[in-house]
Amino acid sequence: MEALFRKKDLATFLETLKTFPGEITACVTLSAKQAKFDSWPTVNPKLVTTLNELGIEKPYTHQARAINLALSGKNVVVVTPTASGKTLCYNVPVIHSIMEDNSCRALYIFPTKALSQDQLTEISTITNKLGVPISTFTYDGDTPPQERAKVRAAGHVVVTNPDMLHTGILPHHTKWIKLFENLRYIVIDELHTYKGIFGSHLSNVIRRLKRICSFYGSSPTFILCSATISNPLELAEALIEEHVELVAEDGAPRAEKQVLIYNPPLINKELGIRGSSLLATAEIAAQAIANGISTIVFTRSRLNVELLLTYIRNNLRDLRMDENLVSGYRGGYLPNERRKIEKDLKNGNILGVVSTSALELGIDIGSLSLAVIHGYPGSISSAWQQIGRAGRRSGGSAAILVASSNPLDQFIAAKPDYFFGGSPELARINPNNLYIYVDHVKCSAFELNFAQDEPFGKTNPKEVLEYLTQYDVLHFAGSRYFWQSDSFPAQGISLRSATNENYTVIDVTENHKPKVIGEVDRPSAPMLIHPEAIYFHDGKPYQVIELDTKGLRCYVKQVSVDYYTDADLAVRLQVLDVFKEEDQWGLGEVLLSFRPTVYKKIKLMTHENVGYGQIHMDEEEMHTTACWLKLEKQYSEALGEENLSSGLLGVSHLFRAIAPLFLMCDRGDISVHHMVRDPMFEKPVIYIADNVPGGVGLAEGAFMLRQKLINAALEAIESCPCENGCPACTGALGATIRAKAPTKTLLNILRSQADVK
Repeated sequence: MEALFRKKDLATFLETLKTFPGEITACVTLSAKQAKFDSWPTVNPKLVTTLNELGIEKPYTHQARAINLALSGKNVVVVTPTASGKTLCYNVPVIHSIMEDNSCRALYIFPTKALSQDQLTEISTITNKLGVPISTFTYDGDTPPQERAKVRAAGHVVVTNPDMLHTGILPHHTKWIKLFENLRYIVIDELHTYKGIFGSHLSNVIRRLKRICSFYGSSPTFILCSATISNPLELAEALIEEHVELVAEDGAPRAEKQVLIYNPPLINKELGIRGSSLLATAEIAAQAIANGISTIVFTRSRLNVELLLTYIRNNLRDLRMDENLVSGYRGGYLPNERRKIEKDLKNGNILGVVSTSALELGIDIGSLSLAVIHGYPGSISSAWQQIGRAGRRSGGSAAILVASSNPLDQFIAAKPDYFFGGSPELARINPNNLYIYVDHVKCSAFELNFAQDEPFGKTNPKEVLEYLTQYDVLHFAGSRYFWQSDSFPAQGISLRSATNENYTVIDVTENHKPKVIGEVDRPSAPMLIHPEAIYFHDGKPYQVIELDTKGLRCYVKQVSVDYYTDADLAVRLQVLDVFKEEDQWGLGEVLLSFRPTVYKKIKLMTHENVGYGQIHMDEEEMHTTACWLKLEKQYSEALGEENLSSGLLGVSHLFRAIAPLFLMCDRGDISVHHMVRDPMFEKPVIYIADNVPGGVGLAEGAFMLRQKLINAALEAIESCPCENGCPACTGALGATIRAKAPTKTLLNILRSQADVK
């Protein structure tokens, strides 16, 4: 590889990108912005002096407003870009309150351990300079057992994560009396990450937390911070079930930043096949590092971190550069390894890092000039968080989003206005999902017995309490419900899945020494761990040799193969209840029945289909929510039966690809199905269903945004350069049956019908 960019500055490097064989579909310059300052709110003068000594002479306008609201006891959500100083919005009121009353306590909740460590450093910098004895500790899985008692007894500020709060703090609240009796503030950072199942769980964890606070006589103020999404206030209020004040006007300065979208070259126009985004990302990153440009590379999976790291190091060796200038960073690394990488980045000992979203959040890793993002990360807010990792403390910076062949990536590359305009994303949660709700009522009953008419958040849990009593989990006596089961409920409940029925993955490569290497939630099992499936863990391929569906165990052996597997599902869908109907659209409860039928073997890197096999598994069922689009008789008449079938296939594929852009979810969180003649409605129907037992609000979101979905789908297919359909617009099968024309016709009819109404 020729060292095209060696010793070029950032601006020249970006110009040289134009010589690459792909296409820069968007290049937007975010102009520099002056800071807007305000005066300090009424806080301890010594704290103001200390902040001045640390170089913070005045707060930005959004900081001053948030601090004032928090000090007056009002819940607040701060929604400003990355590196706008949101940390000060909660550290100042917390430190001031502890200085005024030494018994005051605060609980900080961050979604990742790395972010917890970073925020611990932030607050410690202020308190150490202040010279006031304010004890701040992290309490997570990395906290040594000998330190935990000290944290419980002496911690003014306890920094933790949702999982540790769920399993390690709330069930043991009697050891945390000092914290709960004096809890003044609860800080929830990175609010936008609490969506879908995770957010629905956290809302119930907050219900449990508030119930314990009430028991000990405290009523804390919530301070929440979020990246930009469409509904931050709605999400914050749904999460804590209280009124929240919104602070969204950003007063922080911004240096100039260039943001580019790079699409690898089109290799086969007819099939819509593009060059490898993985190799393109590695080449761009290696050339940047070779030029001395400090670079962070983001990718979505652990496997891709390892692949990109390998490719970048190979490229650096070809450029006669030190391959150790770049390091990996992902979940699975030991705490000491992560801390060393963070320190080396800050100190400039390494110039590049390849990471999953573990470094996406507000961890201070010093001044980086370039962010290279391999593939759209799943949400616009995540993308901007990653873009914001470059230029946090420096002048000009840049970010390059390298589009993958994923249909949503190609849609954003073709229609960058959806990316650079206001975020269309709605973060949705459903705390009352019955599967999730029952689990947390159990946890709460374990923590404190329930009075007969006591609420749980804003809900009445009486029916659930009576149900648990019937099954001897609870005992009712003297108008109260008492825990009587031997089990420890929180331990068996994951905050990342709707049910705790997970398959345990057991490595039996060495027969005499089997070991557990992972878990797979039950709804995902038919696709991921069917017999003969290839299961990846820590970058290594394992083959499923046995699936115990009764014992929920999956036995795997390590193998050496260069392919992965992808299963096809046969799906039946039955509408059980209709919640609402408007025009051709409906929303309701459905029963999804699915069974995997065949699997394909797909070669790594080239994605060629190199074989297939049959799957023999029982049918699984799931109650969930769905919205649907019914097509009246005139559609069949306008298109004809054959074209209608092709059009339904194409529209379904586009909805599946584009809906996550609006619903702020992963593609796997929804399932989209179509029927040429639905048994219930006796018409052609397209369903968009929550791929989660009970649903978490995604189907309702699709129902609300249905016109936007139709418009976006039409834009996507019209902007696709293929002739008759391809994997990016109509799907692989749609390309085979030349579905592009009937898909466009169907979408145009749907849009015109909506415009008439």
